[in-house]
Amino acid sequence: MSALRSGRQLVAAVRFLVLATVVLGLVYPLAITLFAQLVAPSRADGSLVRVEGTVVGSSLIGQAFVSSAGDPLPQYFQSRPSASDYDGAASGGSNLGPNSAELLELVASRRAAVAAFEGVPESAVPADAVTASASGLDPGISVAYADLQVARVAADREVAAADVARLEGEATHGRDLGFIGAPYVDVLELNLALDRAFGTAG
Repeated sequence: MSALRSGRQLVAAVRFLVLATVVLGLVYPLAITLFAQLVAPSRADGSLVRVEGTVVGSSLIGQAFVSSAGDPLPQYFQSRPSASDYDGAASGGSNLGPNSAELLELVASRRAAVAAFEGVPESAVPADAVTASASGLDPGISVAYADLQVARVAADREVAAADVARLEGEATHGRDLGFIGAPYVDVLELNLALDRAFGTAG
């Protein structure tokens, strides 16, 4: 009887495993995917941004605006640093604590580089210009960091700073639900607006 009972329990366990695999591994994901495609197809597909049919990025993931050599392009607003090189498959921070000598050295190096690039004193460089977010994928920067870049972008494109600032304002998003977080500037949105308004520089 004991062997028979054990056999029945094994069969029941295998049946449950198969059922759970089908429901949770196949039916549920397909149902959620279908629901997402019906309710918010753009978000379900990654909130991809296209220009003339070509994918140029995502409104949810930051990216670097650099040359083939890795140097920041002066005609574009620069994104917040990323510990994962803006790789959506490797999202995450550096895991370096506030007392880390390596982090302090990295931040100091970034601050000096940003200050030199923007032509401002290091004390004028905002925190998000030198620190990565927890995800490493933030698509936006603070208004302060965007403001800092207006003069450099305008000078490189040989346009009025006021015109660049106007586009910055149009790419600025308010707090989520009106009270969560802080206003931010979508870098990809702003850089695409620059190209539409003034052409692709450089």
